[in-house]
Amino acid sequence: MRKTLLALVLALAASSCLAAGDHILRPGHPDRYTVKKGDTLWDIASMFLQDAWMWPEIWHVNPEIENPHLIYPGDTIYLTFVDGEPRLSVERGDEGRTTKLTPSRDVKLNARVRSSPLASSIPAIPLDAIASLLTTGRIVEQNTLRDAPHVLAGTADRLVFGPSDEFYARGKWPNETTQVYGIFREGQVYRDPETREILGYEAIEVGTASVEAREGDVYRMSLNSVKEEVRIGDRLLPTEERRVESTFYPSAPAEQVNGVIMTVLGGVTQVGRNDVVAVNRGLRHGLDVGNVLAIAKNGVIVRDQIYRDRVKLPSERAGLLMIFRSFDKMSYGLVLETTEPLRVGDIVENP
Repeated sequence: MRKTLLALVLALAASSCLAAGDHILRPGHPDRYTVKKGDTLWDIASMFLQDAWMWPEIWHVNPEIENPHLIYPGDTIYLTFVDGEPRLSVERGDEGRTTKLTPSRDVKLNARVRSSPLASSIPAIPLDAIASLLTTGRIVEQNTLRDAPHVLAGTADRLVFGPSDEFYARGKWPNETTQVYGIFREGQVYRDPETREILGYEAIEVGTASVEAREGDVYRMSLNSVKEEVRIGDRLLPTEERRVESTFYPSAPAEQVNGVIMTVLGGVTQVGRNDVVAVNRGLRHGLDVGNVLAIAKNGVIVRDQIYRDRVKLPSERAGLLMIFRSFDKMSYGLVLETTEPLRVGDIVENP
């Protein structure tokens, strides 16, 4: 009788734990998972959770592990319940095994070479999809490029330039001590599709160059790297000194966000998984790096055969995106999930 009662209590406890996690855990979730090379944090979170962006809300920080938010191949992710609430925690594998050590007074520390595994932590999202924009995507004001110094001529008789070529540039230089410049040309003008306000001007980086000599307002420069052929008339801006985010922690925006997808980078109109999109909301709207937005398919207008008029169908949620670069009036985001084809003009909002 006692064994039966104990079994019943344990069963009820287990069922209450499951019920508490029903709102957040994905049906059929594993109890543990060993991280593999090529995984992303988003992929792993999607195995456990119905909404992968809620990963930080149930992540248990192991105090004995250095950098517990970084996940490495070989680590094991465990799902447990604490007071009926689900918790995810990590047990380090060999690739990322570093722990905090607090020596006692009796321990003698000897100098030695510290060895660390060569494996890198897994990214939160597929970084290869946004690698070029992490360091080079730039939104500027109307006259930024127009007022910047320009490529004047080559040291040789050329109209376009490649790696290691030298050229002359002329203009109003912002700082005579700057040694490295990015080379840009005009991209598209982003205009809010709802208000028609200009949100920013795209500056496309085509290369970088170093200053070799200065004489008045004419500089002799050498190309360090190119993404496209550099042309006469391209503009030069000082390289940005900013922290490049390579690890993203998903979160809901701090404020209510309601916007639209303005464009898909790459010149297409269809939106799919891992596409990079521009949205008409930015820092001034409370949107920051790591924020997750739901994508709702904009309801189409159909003709009602009975009432003989036109009616717009309701919007339906059809995907998720994460902001990876935010400017004052607009942002770049990576589409993480889609359940059906999406298009430019579809709605973005709090998840």
